[in-house]
Amino acid sequence: MKLSHLKQITAYLQKFTKISAIYRVSDTIIKVAFDRDDELYFEMQRSNSKIFKCTSYARSKVYNAPFDVLLAKRFNRANILNIELFGGDKIIRFKTSVASAYKEETTYLQFEFTGKYTNVIILDEDETVLEALRHVDLFSSFREVRVGQKLLNVPQAPFEAKEYPLDDVEQFLYDEYAREEQEKLASLKKQKISLLNKKLKKLEKLIDSLDDENALEEEALKYQHYGNLLLANMHNIKPYQKVVELDDYDGKKVKIELHKEFSSVAMMANSLFSRSKKAKQRALHMHIEKSSLISKIEHMKLFIHTVEEAKDVAKIQLLFPKNVQAKKIKTNDSIETFWIEGYKVSLGKNEKGNVELLQNARAKDIWLHMKERPSAHVIITTDKQNVPDSVIKGAARLCVDFTIFQQDKYLVDYTPRREVTIQSGANVLYNKYKTIEIDTRG
Repeated sequence: MKLSHLKQITAYLQKFTKISAIYRVSDTIIKVAFDRDDELYFEMQRSNSKIFKCTSYARSKVYNAPFDVLLAKRFNRANILNIELFGGDKIIRFKTSVASAYKEETTYLQFEFTGKYTNVIILDEDETVLEALRHVDLFSSFREVRVGQKLLNVPQAPFEAKEYPLDDVEQFLYDEYAREEQEKLASLKKQKISLLNKKLKKLEKLIDSLDDENALEEEALKYQHYGNLLLANMHNIKPYQKVVELDDYDGKKVKIELHKEFSSVAMMANSLFSRSKKAKQRALHMHIEKSSLISKIEHMKLFIHTVEEAKDVAKIQLLFPKNVQAKKIKTNDSIETFWIEGYKVSLGKNEKGNVELLQNARAKDIWLHMKERPSAHVIITTDKQNVPDSVIKGAARLCVDFTIFQQDKYLVDYTPRREVTIQSGANVLYNKYKTIEIDTRG
């Protein structure tokens, strides 16, 4: 951040009298709640440090490192004695006190936005390091940041910083978050769409490499016809003949090559019937495989469209869950898995996936499907009676996103799996359902 901006933010912070709560919400972001409910976030990433405000920021996990334990102990419900831009540099220092049963402890909390020295350091009254977000030894820098050691000051910058006045500090802090989110969203979209496009090209290459169904069916008919002709004319074929020319049923001449490995015409005919059968099976297999690939390609295009339409980073994180990718488990290529607020949400990519979801879901699991139209089937896995509305809404949105490209209002029905009766394949009847409206336009 610019020194000028930090000066103005420091002046803005000086209106607060108390730190109500403080904790890490991610590896490098610290949330500070001032007075009652005024919350600021300090992003202490070395290459991208900043302060921002937002309506809410999801806590990725609960941190229990020594730094986090001391941060809570020294600064939760702490009185602010002073806030200053320390040494005129990019360092915001809070001087605080907490009254305990024994004595009042004064502690410094130092946020350093100083490039390679970016850090959060907890100091005692004598400016000795009690803990830090990053410990730095003498091999890495002349400025050691180690528990029990006196903290040296950051060297002064050899130039005078320009002034960049802010019209509204609070709006600037909200804008910082919005800018960061848009940059992160754009970067994530680019990365994930590139990944999905590679998968799409692979599927399209596979479908292009498939044998032609019609050619296989013609081949099957041809070999069957040749076999029948041989059997019908076997009394006229000499054992030593390599090629025979026979009259077709419509009067045309047909040449058939006889292979020496077959000692009789009957064996040669059986070989042709066998080849005809294999060609038929391949044609049938091609039809099934082609149908499967077409549905996977359609699903991948919907996936790409859903990423393109994502309005925030949270949606991208939902579509690419880390807790699933990290586990080395066998994945089903007919089912897509997501996680919403800890609930496993499974979505059928095609009819095969829809059927498997229906067959494997438990009675209490929640089943979702678009109202009165073909759509992906979705299952929310749960052992609980009541699934939060936010989870149902998120699952319903996935049902719509992976069914249709057009942005509009849609209705999605949902009910426990026990209320769903399978008719045939993925066709079902259900009752005692509820309906939720999903608007994909916003």
